[in-house]
Amino acid sequence: MTPRRRSLATAVLVTLIGIGVLWWGTDGFNAFTAESARRYAVRTDPPAVPAVLLQDQDGRHFTLQDLHGRLVAVEFIYVNCPTVCVALGQAFQRLRDALPAERLGYDVVLLSISFDPRRDRPQRLADYARRYAADGTAWRVARVADEAELALLLQTFGIVVIPDGFGGFEHNAALHLVDRDGRLVRIDDYDRPLAFAAQVRARL
Repeated sequence: MTPRRRSLATAVLVTLIGIGVLWWGTDGFNAFTAESARRYAVRTDPPAVPAVLLQDQDGRHFTLQDLHGRLVAVEFIYVNCPTVCVALGQAFQRLRDALPAERLGYDVVLLSISFDPRRDRPQRLADYARRYAADGTAWRVARVADEAELALLLQTFGIVVIPDGFGGFEHNAALHLVDRDGRLVRIDDYDRPLAFAAQVRARL
């Protein structure tokens, strides 16, 4: 083999190895960031959501398992959040308005879960609910009843929450869909609620 051909063969081999590493590292070119990897993992191997006890704005206790048989749209918020949670609340309003009214509360439920259960007691959850006209049936606002169970719930949904040192939190945000069997099957951007609504309607 001539030196020129040897160099060409080496370049091709290095390129193929690079493509192989990229394919392996991106789940077959499907996930190029940690967030896209998380969403791809959920679509391909939906995890079951844990049987965490929740308490809603009316003081009622329930678990996500109690909602089996219905689709559940989930967002994570805290009541005093001045920024992204406002956008999440508005996204849920648009989602609710884009779904068939006769199916809300029966086939599909919207659920806002606070990750600040120590401060977000039912009265504060009710304030948040009034702010966005969450009626407690089609749209429930809840907190984790046992704070010890919060970490498992956040881990399952891929939510990262970091105290900001000023009484608030830095956190990621998205719209999550739990299917009728209690599996987390989809994660979408919160600034595209109508696209998310189309995904929900397709499953009704």
